[in-house]
Amino acid sequence: MTDPTPLHQATPTELKARLAAEREGHPFLLYTDDAGRQQIVVLDAERQGRIIVGRGSEVDVNLDWDTDVSRLHAEIEHLGGRWTVADDGLSRNGTYLNGERLRGRRRLAERDRLRFGATTVVYRAPVAARPTTTQGTSIGVDAPELAITAAQRRVLLALARPVLAEGSYATPATNRQIAEDLFLSIDAVKTHLRALTVKFGIVDLPQNRKRARLVELALQSGEISERDLGDGV
Repeated sequence: MTDPTPLHQATPTELKARLAAEREGHPFLLYTDDAGRQQIVVLDAERQGRIIVGRGSEVDVNLDWDTDVSRLHAEIEHLGGRWTVADDGLSRNGTYLNGERLRGRRRLAERDRLRFGATTVVYRAPVAARPTTTQGTSIGVDAPELAITAAQRRVLLALARPVLAEGSYATPATNRQIAEDLFLSIDAVKTHLRALTVKFGIVDLPQNRKRARLVELALQSGEISERDLGDGV
């Protein structure tokens, strides 16, 4: 089944909303409704430690357009400092976590994909809501300067430009596109991108996720902005 909410495929307005949610520092749920509109549900344990997913006015996350979703389908609960998901036999069609049918209760991690009926919901845990690691995978407000060079910043801008300029279903630029844009060799682009993955602490991410995550972190950290992209730098 195709994921209806790819993390790197969004309109400029939707991407801004995601970045704003990340800056708030609380985990959140990300999905699209039946009209294709992005929905963000903030998970604030101090206000509400238990979220019910299902159909109808009595639930917290109402997926009423999806007839494969049970009225009381699953619960997302804050336990032991972590958000968890459980079905406990509530749903008739089951709940799936990263493609695997959920058995019992599981802790949620950044970018986990939950499927309720035919609807995919992405769990997001912003860097401010996650503990920092020794490899620097989290970039918080008080993080040290990344010491990105002018050349690396130009590569970041070229990488990110399609995401904000082309709208829905845009993807970060390819190495060849960046090379042509900046009059660099492809090897030079690869060198800069490798250095950037080290500075942003995402070396261990799967290769197919690094480019999108670089764009997200660069925008979130303020290293680049929509204004820079619009200037055609």
